[in-house]
Amino acid sequence: MSDYLFLLLGIVFAALGGELFVRGSAGVASVLRVAPSIIGVTVAAFATSSPELSVAINSGLAGKSQLSLGDALGSNIVNISLVLGITLLISGIPVSAEVLKRDIPVAILAPLLTGILLIDGMIDRLEGLFMFAIFAAWMATTVTQALKNRMPSNGGVPTTDRVIPWVQVVAGLLLLVAAGRLIVLSTTGIARDFGIDDFIIGATLVAFGTSVPELASTVLAKIKGHEEIGVGTVLGSNIFNSLFIVAVAAIIRPIRAPLTEVFPAILFGILSLLIALPRRGTGWVRRRQGVVLVLMYSVYVMTLFFFSR
Repeated sequence: MSDYLFLLLGIVFAALGGELFVRGSAGVASVLRVAPSIIGVTVAAFATSSPELSVAINSGLAGKSQLSLGDALGSNIVNISLVLGITLLISGIPVSAEVLKRDIPVAILAPLLTGILLIDGMIDRLEGLFMFAIFAAWMATTVTQALKNRMPSNGGVPTTDRVIPWVQVVAGLLLLVAAGRLIVLSTTGIARDFGIDDFIIGATLVAFGTSVPELASTVLAKIKGHEEIGVGTVLGSNIFNSLFIVAVAAIIRPIRAPLTEVFPAILFGILSLLIALPRRGTGWVRRRQGVVLVLMYSVYVMTLFFFSR
């Protein structure tokens, strides 16, 4: 019974945290004079990926790196197929040319790299360091571009107006992280009662639980008219998961996983990103693409269980 209570409490925390976080992110972007999408793809993406980081560290120390790999890859699919898909069901979303050029190629190539490294059935510490180096290069490029493209100052901003957005962001993130943790604990407990494999638990239930922060913040960002924050958070979180989270898990303890079991998660992760690309010449991701993404997630879960037999 406690697992179900934790699950309910996690959902409540996610709703409250998402509301505070979206408000604060828009305010922080204004104070720093950067595009809101930059806040989404860096600060927001890192913070909403903190549940995955917690899973990676704890599972690595416990000798269960498969769980963290499944969580990272599964979270990527949840982020695009469910989080972005559900958001698109509300209405279409514009994607800037800068995001298309800088973030989407990295988000697509990152899971492909994971698959290549797993050809021998293992990602060792050296390969983990290599993935971390790629992540650091992407992050440095993103921050450099943000500093170059800062908007002109509108004069002095009152101290109160500068502090409040940061307080909202921190409070929102704490609630979102707590929500992710509660949902991971509850869903994992429920799954273990049914004797489900670690990678499958990681790639489905734990992945959904750790993606609750992205779901709450992205949907609320869309409702409040800040789509760029939501899209940035989803893409940035995918890059964090594929390069940073998997790298940390591998550095703590080499990840051993058969490529046949991991392949569906990698394949569907790449396919979901390709489906979510804006139609050529429009810069918009359409509602019908959201329908396809949500349906594809159902196919992914069924395929994953079939391959794990």
